[in-house]
Amino acid sequence: MHSYAAVLRTPHALSTFGAALLGRLSYGTVSLSLALSAKNASGSLAVAGTALALFGATSVVLSPVRAALVDRYGPRRALVPMAVVYAALLTVFALVTRDHPGTGAGTSAVTLGALAVCAGACTPPLGPTMRTLWSQLMPDRQMLQRAYSLDGVAEELLLVAGPLLVGVLVAYAEPAAGVAVSAALVLVGTVALALSPVPFPVRRGSARRGSARERTTRTRPRGLGQPVLAAAGVGLCLGGLDLLAIAFTERQHQPGAVAWVLAALSAGSAVGGLTYGAVSWRSAARPRLALICAALGVALAAAGLAPNVYALGAAAAVAGLFVAPALTTAYLIADEAAAPDARTQAGAWVNTALNAGISGGTALVGVLVGTLPLFLCFVLVAVPALVCAAVTLHGENHRKRR
Repeated sequence: MHSYAAVLRTPHALSTFGAALLGRLSYGTVSLSLALSAKNASGSLAVAGTALALFGATSVVLSPVRAALVDRYGPRRALVPMAVVYAALLTVFALVTRDHPGTGAGTSAVTLGALAVCAGACTPPLGPTMRTLWSQLMPDRQMLQRAYSLDGVAEELLLVAGPLLVGVLVAYAEPAAGVAVSAALVLVGTVALALSPVPFPVRRGSARRGSARERTTRTRPRGLGQPVLAAAGVGLCLGGLDLLAIAFTERQHQPGAVAWVLAALSAGSAVGGLTYGAVSWRSAARPRLALICAALGVALAAAGLAPNVYALGAAAAVAGLFVAPALTTAYLIADEAAAPDARTQAGAWVNTALNAGISGGTALVGVLVGTLPLFLCFVLVAVPALVCAAVTLHGENHRKRR
C-alpha cells in the first residue's frame, strides 16, 4: 500500500506542494488582517465587516471564472498575473490603512470597500490549481486519493495557523503588516508554483475551432452535480455548526470554550482525512460519498444531545472525522468527471460550493438560533448532509439502472 511519504517522494511533488502551501498560507492570514486593518483605519467594526464580506463574496463568486482562465492559459500566463495584481492591491490596502488609529478619521469606507472588491476578484485559485497538478503527478487513483487527503488536511491546518501568525504579527506591529505579509506570501508561493516543471493540461488551439456550442461541450465540466451538492451541504453544516458552538458555550456560561470545540472539529477532520486517504477503498466514490455525508449528518444531529461543552467537543471531533473525507471524495469525483483541460474549473466549482455553503449556513443559523430550541437547530444543521446523501445515492442507483 502506498504511503503519504511515497506521495511526497514522487518527482517534483514536494517542491510543488510546498510552493502551493506557502501561497495558500496567505488565505489563512488575509481575512483577519483585512478586518483588523480596516477597523484600525476606519474606527468602525461595521466598515471592517463590510469590507471583509465584499472581499469574500467576490473571491468566492468569481473563483470558477479565474479557474477557467488557468485551464485556458496555464499557471504561468494566468496565475502569475492574477497573483501580481492581487498582491499589489493588498499592498495598497496595507498602505492606506497603516498609521491610522481608530478615530474614524482614517481611510474612507468607500476606498476600503473598493479595494476589497478588486482584491477579492483577483484571488489566485491556488487550491484548484494544485489539485490539477496532483492529478498530473498521480495517475494512480489510490495515490491521487492519498494526495488529495494530504492536501485537504494541510490546507485546513494552514487556515488554523494563519490567524495565529496574524496574532503574533499584530503583537509587534500594526494590523497592516498582516496584509503586507499576506501579499508577500501569495506572490512568492504563486510564482514558485507556476515555475513547477509538472506539465499542466492547457487547452490547445484546436478547442477554438468549431461552433460555439461545440467548444462549450468540449470544455464545460460535466457530472459535477453530486460533488458540488455534497460540498455545499458540508459547507452549510460547517457554517451552522460554528455559530451553534458559540451559542451552546454561551448558554453554558463558558464562551471561551468555543475555541476548543472548533479545534476538536479541525482535529477530527485531520485524523479522518489522513485515515481515509490511507485506505485502499474498493467501493465506488459516489456511493461512498453518500455514506460519508449520512454519517456526518447523524453525528451533527447527535451533537445536539450534548449535556456540556466537553461532550460537545467530543461530538464535534466525531463529526470532523467525516468532513475531510467528504471533501476529498467530492474533489476526486469532480476530477474524474472533468476533461483534463477543465480540472481546475471543476475543482473551483466544488470549492465555491463549499465556501458558499459555509456563508449560507452561518446566515441561516443566525436567524434560527434565537427562535428555535438549540437541539432542533443542531438537527436542522444536519439536514443538508442527509439530503446530500439521499440525492447522491438516488443518483447512483438511477445511473446503474440505465
